Amino acid sequence: MPQATPPGPTPPDTAASHTGARATPAAVAAGDRGATRIADRVVAKIAAQAAREALAGGSGAPPHATVTVHHDIARVRVSLELDYPSDLAAQCAAVRSSVVRRVQECANMSVPEVDVDIEHLHSVHTRTGAGRDRRLR
Repeated sequence: MPQATPPGPTPPDTAASHTGARATPAAVAAGDRGATRIADRVVAKIAAQAAREALAGGSGAPPHATVTVHHDIARVRVSLELDYPSDLAAQCAAVRSSVVRRVQECANMSVPEVDVDIEHLHSVHTRTGAGRDRRLR
């Protein structure tokens, strides 16, 4: 005659075998179970979006960022197109602080440096009616 199982909760190892899921030992701390890695290109997208928001209303191509990540430390380079005349230093400082803050918030990485490259200046004096820059020769 088969033995009857006592009523009550099913032991963890038996429940895992019936559902196909693996049981996680309770003795393993949450930090020791695995790791999350955020790709460099994802951090670059976060940085570019932060730079774009810091330059709200600016003309030209959207900012482009490249990132190198090593042990939760991100080194960021942002390429910009800015209007001229304007306070270039203030705009670059706004981009730097925005990128540092956003990467720390979203990716939980420290950002010791943000290099800003101004690749193109858009002069209000050389704009044509179509809104494009006129090339000076």
